[in-house]
Amino acid sequence: MVSAELDYTIEIPDQPCRSRESSPEQGRKEAGTRQPVVILLGWGGCTDKNLAKYSAIYHKRGCIVIRYTAPWHMVFFSESLGIPSLRVLAQKLLELLFDYEIEKEPLLFHVFSNAGVMLYRYVLELLLTHRRFCHLRVVGTIFDSGPGDSNLVGALRALAAILEHRPAVLRLLLLVAFALVAVLFHILLAPLTALFHTHFYDRLQDSASRWPELYLYSRADEVVLARDVERMVEARQAHHVLVCSVDFVSSAHVSHLRDYPTYYSSLCVNFMRSCVQC
Repeated sequence: MVSAELDYTIEIPDQPCRSRESSPEQGRKEAGTRQPVVILLGWGGCTDKNLAKYSAIYHKRGCIVIRYTAPWHMVFFSESLGIPSLRVLAQKLLELLFDYEIEKEPLLFHVFSNAGVMLYRYVLELLLTHRRFCHLRVVGTIFDSGPGDSNLVGALRALAAILEHRPAVLRLLLLVAFALVAVLFHILLAPLTALFHTHFYDRLQDSASRWPELYLYSRADEVVLARDVERMVEARQAHHVLVCSVDFVSSAHVSHLRDYPTYYSSLCVNFMRSCVQC
């Protein structure tokens, strides 16, 4: 089912959200274990069809799954200008849990690239500070191909991919505009910008969240650099967060599931199980 207002998709399994695993070894441990509601936050320009492939990992195991991707113009321009418009979307996303009366279920976030991380940043702030949302029970977060620090070349590659089917002149104008905004606000005016807007990467490094995190990345990624992900892993470990990370070595940006479908799925499912059973 799809909402015109937020343009999200929710998949609700036919059976109650309890573990469907039937292996005898896990049967005793997982009997009656409630599966989390999984929220997928898509990468810039991805379609619901793209996210559905990831959604299937969880839905067929009895999870309610919510899929949402923030509009690309908010990700690339509003955030670059320090305008927190994504915060409104983050609040609407969390309010869906109350609309569907699933706010008491455990939550697992699966976040893709910097576009997903930018939205997750505001979700995180609301979870930690908002009176209505601070009682929601997050059990873990998976980061796929992110987060990355200020990599202008990588961001331009990502934006160019989104604009691939736009007229050439418009595509060029938007790329130049984004590059100018990024250089002006994040390099030349960085000290001034920092007074009213904290970069999402810095915010995540020092986040007060303490649930487990899984980072899935690749040194072959040309959009988000592996060293940025590894630096984030070290920072979160320094805050005593239980962190796991996997370098897929050869897969491109947000292509780990495509290149390693069985391995990727098993990593996600095993992480989900471990989080729910903690």
